[in-house]
Amino acid sequence: MEAAFNGSERVGDIVAGFPGAGNLMKEYRIDFCCGGDRTLSEALEQRQIDKQAFLERLNQLYRQAQERMTRDTDWREKTSSELIDHIVQTHHAYLREELPLLGEFVAKIYRVHGSAHPELAALHDRFHRMKAELERHLADEEETVFPLIRRAEQAGAQAGGAEAAKAIGEMEDDHSAVGELLKEMREITRDYRLPEDACRTYTLAFRKLEALESDLFEHIHLENNVLFPRYRSLAGTH
Repeated sequence: MEAAFNGSERVGDIVAGFPGAGNLMKEYRIDFCCGGDRTLSEALEQRQIDKQAFLERLNQLYRQAQERMTRDTDWREKTSSELIDHIVQTHHAYLREELPLLGEFVAKIYRVHGSAHPELAALHDRFHRMKAELERHLADEEETVFPLIRRAEQAGAQAGGAEAAKAIGEMEDDHSAVGELLKEMREITRDYRLPEDACRTYTLAFRKLEALESDLFEHIHLENNVLFPRYRSLAGTH
């Protein structure tokens, strides 16, 4: 696959077209907001960053993002363990990387633009409530629910059915709570409509929030509509 970026692109344009690049820019302290008009090569040279190594990482991240978008696996045909591995390695890993960074972006735009856009206070509140909910939720799934499902699959019969059904019910309640917060965040931002004075950080924050929403929809779908019903059927807890 041909490299998507070669260094001649403007930093701001890279992040605008590929929001995932913002994480890497932040890691290397490359200013893509006020300094977004520079080419990537210029920015790397100014910060004395190895251009080849940076481009390799950037293009690898881009390829991974494209693969996630084009993956069309029918997870109904995979084992529960395979589906769990996918959820943990793809969706849980994504959340653990994105949530802390997005928290910083949401806090920054609230701090800088909150006086002119009071709705950002409500966005800040809902996002951080969702962040705390998701962080606890991921741990509960990985430490309790997923091991129960793996054991049930291996046993091929009812295995801790009542315990697992209760845990799964709690996970589904969490999903509903997260879904409600996502809906409120969309309403607060009027479908992530950017104001005329939005800077690059403001723009990136909204694009990342939309990407987070899309990933969570896919994540929750796989659990609510594929993994959990399968376990209830296997464990006899319809």
